[in-house]
Amino acid sequence: MLYKREGLPQEGEVVLCTVARINPNSIFANINDYDKQGMIHISEISPGRIRNIRDYVVEGKTIVCKVLAINRERGHIDLSLRRVNETLRRNKLNEVKQEQKAEKIIELISQAHKKEMKKVYEEIAKPILENYEMVYIAFTDVASEKLKTDDLNIPAEYKKELVELVGKRFRPEKIPVGGILKIQTYAADGVSVLKDALKQVENLKNSKVVYLGAGAFKISIDSEDAKTDEKALDKKIAEVIEFMEKHEGTGSFIKEAAEE
Repeated sequence: MLYKREGLPQEGEVVLCTVARINPNSIFANINDYDKQGMIHISEISPGRIRNIRDYVVEGKTIVCKVLAINRERGHIDLSLRRVNETLRRNKLNEVKQEQKAEKIIELISQAHKKEMKKVYEEIAKPILENYEMVYIAFTDVASEKLKTDDLNIPAEYKKELVELVGKRFRPEKIPVGGILKIQTYAADGVSVLKDALKQVENLKNSKVVYLGAGAFKISIDSEDAKTDEKALDKKIAEVIEFMEKHEGTGSFIKEAAEE
């Protein structure tokens, strides 16, 4: 991976490493993120007694570690393998996977322009990393239209391919949100009232309304921003219930993870 961070890592930071050398009581590992080297003491490899370090790691193996301490004067970095739980490890590996996907996009752009990959990476990644911690984060914002390529300060010749490739490979995952809406009315024009109430919900972006029977309706929204869309749905449901109460009716709503 071409991506490298400058300086030294922070204490508590989770980093991707490659085992470089195994000693009887310690491991030296290259910190891939920073192009630095750190040490893992035998006590930080795994809980309990360790008879042979090689039962846990081998040279050349990629591992996920946590930074314990840094001696900035000497440049020494102490790492821990045992303090990385499965969630931290999975999140770090996913982060690396996303960054590799971003680099693949840059590689395809370099091929399209018949230029050296490292040169194109420098032209695209360098301005991005002035404002973003990792390149893939910026690409994700471009895919979700939160960011325009004009704001990235990259060469204009790459923008068209970048938008197309990012749109395909970093398409935002849609998260279903919704619930069950129950409404009923005793008004003479009850059918018309119900239709007017449901139209308000159907006007929400990416919303789908399915009749379940007995005045119950399943509301679902394929959301790219669950927090924002849930807030919009809550507001709209409150308006619908208020509308029903004004027309001799009642309404209630139970949230649930909407299924496809």
